[in-house]
Amino acid sequence: MTVNDAGRAASADSLRLGGQPESAEFVQLLTPEGERLEHPGYPLEISADEVRSLYRDLVLVRRIDFEAIALQRQGELGIWASLLGQEAAQVGSGRALGPRDMAFPTYREHGVAWCRGLDPVKLLELFRGVSHGGWDPKAHGFHLYTIVIGSQTLHATGYAMGIQRDGAVGEDGEAVIAYFGDGATSQGDVNEAFIWASVTNAPVVFFCQNNQWAISEPLERQSRVPLYLRAHGFGFPGLRVDGNDVLACLAVTRKAMQAARDGQGPTLIEAFTYRMGAHTTTDDPTRYRLAAELETWKLKDPVERVKAYLVRNELADEKFFTGLEAESDEVGARIRKACREMPDPDPLTIFDNVYVEPNALLESERDQYAAYLDSFEEVAR
Repeated sequence: MTVNDAGRAASADSLRLGGQPESAEFVQLLTPEGERLEHPGYPLEISADEVRSLYRDLVLVRRIDFEAIALQRQGELGIWASLLGQEAAQVGSGRALGPRDMAFPTYREHGVAWCRGLDPVKLLELFRGVSHGGWDPKAHGFHLYTIVIGSQTLHATGYAMGIQRDGAVGEDGEAVIAYFGDGATSQGDVNEAFIWASVTNAPVVFFCQNNQWAISEPLERQSRVPLYLRAHGFGFPGLRVDGNDVLACLAVTRKAMQAARDGQGPTLIEAFTYRMGAHTTTDDPTRYRLAAELETWKLKDPVERVKAYLVRNELADEKFFTGLEAESDEVGARIRKACREMPDPDPLTIFDNVYVEPNALLESERDQYAAYLDSFEEVAR
């Protein structure tokens, strides 16, 4: 059955969990049991050192996520959006990017941020509410987090069109990647971005982390066909990759980004994964999904499958794993300490860096807020 036939065959009888046909195309290079596979369209030559490095990324990113959840539960963060279960999609795609590429994230791409050299403490500043973002997008090739669902895809497409017009393409050129979830594919912004990217042949890769749940809505409420097939309707390639396979995500993203640099236009990658935790720390997933579903996906854990590959092929010894565990503890302790020691900003700094030039309305609001704060001091006296 061809890809197009698979899309047409998505009937009520053939759909499985998430409204997806079992015949959907699926790129996988590493099985859940840690067995290495080959794919003719996505060959990947990778050394043992590189696999160990990817495993280190996965372990440390998961530890950062764990610590952030704990900090939120202890009242140190206002909220946190966990990436538990999506580490391979983020690390694999993040490590596929070149130094000149630009990534446009949602609010969950902590693994991509790690791969782009961003100190995780900067992420905690945002969720603690002491900064508006706090990092230079150009310095890291990683834009600020976007809370409005799907809007970053338009930002990414516009940026890619700018690259195109600047002539920054070719072998050593630039490309853009936009991250979003399955729920965002129902947003108008995402579909408009697809149109603009397609008709302008913009050098952008759309990376959809299909974690099966748009907060509490299952994928079957979003689409009756695999999400990657939507790209075909807009006139550019789309494919599905095992989002829990870091090697497949690396290979697929690397090829798509190079195609974008070479002037072949956009690609939609659907990373088929699963959100093993809550949507955010304000969410309770036990209210809308079955425990059995979670247990099934635990068997596909993105971190454990790389460990299984390393162990079964004797590519890492006990010293490596013990050393990584110690490093993980050090990272956890460092970010906990840094989070608790973050100074609270002056309340009036919320008005800084809103506009490039002075703005009369903003100045008036600032003065009103300053007077409001001063009133508390007067009461105290």
